[in-house]
Amino acid sequence: MTTRRNVIVAGLSAAAVLALSACGSSLEAGAELDPGKLTIYSAQHENLTDAWAKAFQEKTGTQVQIRYGGDSAMAAQLVQEGTRSPADVFLTENSPAMTTVQNANLLAPVTPATLAQVGKDYAPSTGKWVGIAARSTVLVYNPSKISEAELPTSIMDLQKPEWSGRWGAAAGGADFQAIVSAIAALEGKDKTAAWLKGLKDGAKIYNNNIAVMKAVNAGEVPVGIMYHYYWYRDQALSKDGSGNTKLHYFKNQDPGAFVSLSGGGVLGSSKHAADAQKFLAFVTSKEGQGILASSDAKEYAVGAGVESDPALPKLASLEAPPVDPYTLNGPEVITLMTAAGIL
Repeated sequence: MTTRRNVIVAGLSAAAVLALSACGSSLEAGAELDPGKLTIYSAQHENLTDAWAKAFQEKTGTQVQIRYGGDSAMAAQLVQEGTRSPADVFLTENSPAMTTVQNANLLAPVTPATLAQVGKDYAPSTGKWVGIAARSTVLVYNPSKISEAELPTSIMDLQKPEWSGRWGAAAGGADFQAIVSAIAALEGKDKTAAWLKGLKDGAKIYNNNIAVMKAVNAGEVPVGIMYHYYWYRDQALSKDGSGNTKLHYFKNQDPGAFVSLSGGGVLGSSKHAADAQKFLAFVTSKEGQGILASSDAKEYAVGAGVESDPALPKLASLEAPPVDPYTLNGPEVITLMTAAGIL
């Protein structure tokens, strides 16, 4: 049984569509995107995107459908589709994917009122997209393997020979590549290339952030680089993957204190541009950001006047480096990491 207002979730390569409603969920095979509905391409976490979409739909009556994929894959798909894309809204986990789409001249300006809901620190200088959530770079460490006094003072220290074989990273993931993009923006190409050589020579590479955390928890490596929310999620549950670990924040505007923005943008070719802008306005509103803060996402809210999950240290206390998210260059980072033999 479904209501008149369904949120449809379509996988990039799947024919099945999950229809969500107030009455539960059902799996419908062979469904396609409906051109009459607001279409969101989302690389954000499904639970969070679903919650935003359902609340928006119930509030406005606008029917919504969501196609999911990864940051880089969805950005590449949007660029390939160009102005023929059925997408109205694009949501990312990290900003470089959004910049890729923006640089292809595929995004419309975000309304000033929406940008004002998050402030200048959480939107690019171009105004072509807006921050919808944030995640902090952290060093996860195992106190039984390394003392707090022995921790590196900067993420740049990890390239040094004394750290060889003693740190882990999920180098192939979009999260880590966003961190590298911040290093490149702050330190320049040459220093970033040297740091990546240290990564190639001395780090242990894992499949994802959770694997990095679990490796540190198990004592395989004393420290690892990841985003904060994986740790806080596990701490809120069983602590099976993080019980033996703590987090270290580099602070001091170090590249390792980089705070990555998840972004939301409206496609310039949208057939439902007004509704797409309303959706971004909702996501960045106090109500939309409250949904984020009260969810299990453990990401930071970026809306003005909205407190994040109380388990998290205050966003302002992290002393993140000032980085215009528009300057984070995903393709350049891919080139640097490929040259270093990491990708």
